[in-house]
Amino acid sequence: MTDEILARIDGAVGHLSLNRPKALHALTLDMVYAMTAALVAWRDDDAVGAVVIDHAEGRGFCAGGDIAFLRNSALNDGGVSGRKFFHDEYRLNHLLFTYLKPVVAFMDGITMGGGVGISQPARYRVATENTRLAMPETGIGLFPDVGGGWYLSRLPGHVGKFLALTGARLDGAECLYLGLATHYLLSDRIADVRDWIAERPHEIALILDGSSDVPDETKIIGNLDRINTLFAPDRLEDIIAALEADASDWAHKELTTLRTKSPQTMKVALRQLATSRTLHDFADNLAMEYRIASRVLTRPDFTEGVRAVIVDKDNAPVWNPATPEGVTDALLDAIFAPLPEGEEWAPLPA
Repeated sequence: MTDEILARIDGAVGHLSLNRPKALHALTLDMVYAMTAALVAWRDDDAVGAVVIDHAEGRGFCAGGDIAFLRNSALNDGGVSGRKFFHDEYRLNHLLFTYLKPVVAFMDGITMGGGVGISQPARYRVATENTRLAMPETGIGLFPDVGGGWYLSRLPGHVGKFLALTGARLDGAECLYLGLATHYLLSDRIADVRDWIAERPHEIALILDGSSDVPDETKIIGNLDRINTLFAPDRLEDIIAALEADASDWAHKELTTLRTKSPQTMKVALRQLATSRTLHDFADNLAMEYRIASRVLTRPDFTEGVRAVIVDKDNAPVWNPATPEGVTDALLDAIFAPLPEGEEWAPLPA
């Protein structure tokens, strides 16, 4: 266990608080193990009627996974420990997705990458005025994993492709509008609502419905027509061409954003979302994402992207391949191909 996850029982509710504030509660493997152990223990505990996930302090709910650890793995052990991280993190994601007891995630603050992975499987997902949700992985040579293909591919229109490619941040009102949140609550009311849930876990829906606030505005509504038109193509080259042909400031801004991202992982994300839409089992989606993660982790763009954005912070990554045209179908086929026998991902045993 680790003190970076505070696991306790409050009333009739199992309570998981992320407690790594200096890293905006980014998930380490020990945190994954601690959450998984608590959820498994509470699964068969009749005294626990529901589970709450939040963060103990600081401005982030969960900023993602332990990127420094993953980069170190790619550079020093051929990705072995990094693949272990993905494998066990995805098991936690699947456990939450299939959990029979209701789970409430309070996404109060930055919710990115791995934070999306532990909040979106929850039956109740509460956004606040502090919520900033994003899947920004293409900027560091990764892709929207932890079930991102499943969630983004099921958003209305072509919003999922827009979010996957650009890494755009959504506020709490936008999360509610798109269905990434089930409720919107002002952050100063969370403590009271959490206490009520601990007392009456069988009334979670009533408590959240009765406590919810109405956000002032939903900014993304004004851009939905542009998104659904310009991000409609299935090919990255065609999306870029559509943005280049549009004279609006919005199109120019998004085109500039795409030109900073990894061409390889943008194409990976497009194929990922297209494939996810055809799947009917969340476990199959995670198995696909584990194949991708196992390959992308040790390709040049990941270590270079983390170097440019997080280590050196020069924001000048040199991508390989450098252009969308250089990312061939053969390369994508290799990234998505089944893993050798005995290496495929599987959920935790029931």
